Amino acid sequence: MKPSVLAILLCLMMASPLYAMEPAAGVIKNVSGKASIGRGEQIIPAAVGAKIHSGDILETGPEGSLGVIFRDDSTLSMGPETRIVIDDFLFSPGEGQLSFVSKISKGTAAYLSGKISKLSPGTARVETPLAVLGIRGTRFLVEVE
Repeated sequence: MKPSVLAILLCLMMASPLYAMEPAAGVIKNVSGKASIGRGEQIIPAAVGAKIHSGDILETGPEGSLGVIFRDDSTLSMGPETRIVIDDFLFSPGEGQLSFVSKISKGTAAYLSGKISKLSPGTARVETPLAVLGIRGTRFLVEVE
């Protein structure tokens, strides 16, 4: 490979966002109505198969809904007019790195826990404006007005 081509490739790799180098936290399995993914300064229309990363903001419109399956087999279903930030997601059981933290600021969401809460109780949680829900292998529905 020519030195100039190698230099260009290295520059492109260095300019890539960090989330492009780490595995996705999850994937969108279903979407209806208006829904989007906020990633940095970008707003991306939500689509089946789209990858979700730590730091992403998931939002649904007035008649929208969204379903996500995470790498640890957790599921998240969002109802209309819902906003959730995937604050942190780590799933490397072999390295002892397990964490799932999300923040819901409005709307409704149903959650079914996966392997993170079973392998490391207390490292998975959902934060609301008024409470923090520690997840230890459960399912729940939360509504934030």
